[in-house]
Amino acid sequence: MTKNKRFDWILLIILFSYFMILLDNSIIFTGTVKIAQDLQLNQQTLSWVSSAYSLTFGGFLLLGGRAGDLFGRRRVFEIGLVIFGLGSLIVGLAINAPMIIAARAFQGIGSAILAPTTLAILMDTYEGVARVKAIAYYGAMAGIGASVSLVIGGIFASLLTWRVGFFINVPISIWMFYLAVRHLKADQGQADGKLDWLGTITSLVGMSALVYSIVGTWAKLPALFLAIVMLGTFIFQEYRTTQPIMPLRLFADRERVGAYIGRFLYLGAMLGFWFITPN
Repeated sequence: MTKNKRFDWILLIILFSYFMILLDNSIIFTGTVKIAQDLQLNQQTLSWVSSAYSLTFGGFLLLGGRAGDLFGRRRVFEIGLVIFGLGSLIVGLAINAPMIIAARAFQGIGSAILAPTTLAILMDTYEGVARVKAIAYYGAMAGIGASVSLVIGGIFASLLTWRVGFFINVPISIWMFYLAVRHLKADQGQADGKLDWLGTITSLVGMSALVYSIVGTWAKLPALFLAIVMLGTFIFQEYRTTQPIMPLRLFADRERVGAYIGRFLYLGAMLGFWFITPN
């Protein structure tokens, strides 16, 4: 639990990291038209600028969360910042479709590390009333950040260039890295923990295949079949292993399952709407 401080730097790191991810996604949605014009992308290729990010984010999310448990929150958080900042720089410098799509996929890996790690840091740092307040601030950032970042993204795309929105992530990532080194507690992770390799591989392949079966352009049915097989194997592995990457006991709580379903439907509708609106 944090001591009383004049300024809560840890909460700032958590909220600002979350806002950076929201801003990045908003730049893509508000700048789709300009991106297509500058890089001469057709509608199908343009969709992959968003889909490549979704593919790696969904695939690496569980691994990103488990890595923080095993190797230490701060260390993994810093790695996520480096990946995200470097990916943002490459997106801003992109000169063709393969370059921006690959960079967006790389960014997705960074986000998949940052998203669960920031929440884990929040839960490790705060207790009791302080934790409730921190979670409330985090939830408020989701709504306020999404709205504000859309406006900022629109200003960048209209008055400057969509590239500015990605370049700005670089100094922000560097600043967040500095604050993390200075204010986050260094931890060594679980000394007796081990990575569930079979669960990691099957979840990575399964989630990536599932996302691709939704957003892909060819071989979608084989991808769906692969996703079913891999995710089925993943569930069986999580049931039998002693150190699962995703404990199945989480789904024993009906309220938690209802929240998962509600979040899935909300994000599915919201992200699809954001992509269509600017076009």
